[in-house]
Amino acid sequence: MAAHGFQGETESGTGTGRGVSLPDAIPFDRAQLTRLSWELGSDVVDDEEATRHSEWTHTGRRWALSIFRVTSNTVVIRVRTPVGRERFYGAAEQDLEPALEGLESESCWNRLDR
Repeated sequence: MAAHGFQGETESGTGTGRGVSLPDAIPFDRAQLTRLSWELGSDVVDDEEATRHSEWTHTGRRWALSIFRVTSNTVVIRVRTPVGRERFYGAAEQDLEPALEGLESESCWNRLDR
């Protein structure tokens, strides 16, 4: 898989990853995420070396979330909005466990791949 750099995005579109915009329905710590462009995110998760870790749906709001392992230290989170738009976020593998605990503790999120 080709190496891709993840650059942080602030509300103004540049910066160090602080201020990443994430829908309120997603129970993740924004400080741990880096927003990716749609093109980069879709290329990375479609790469043959990327593996799907888990898939989740939000009851009532039609949000969907998929987590992909893309390197030994990096995951990419794909968020699908109720209207079908996709947003991609990069995170360190070490930050995945707390994020999963947040999803599992929310009764409105259901894991599909169990």
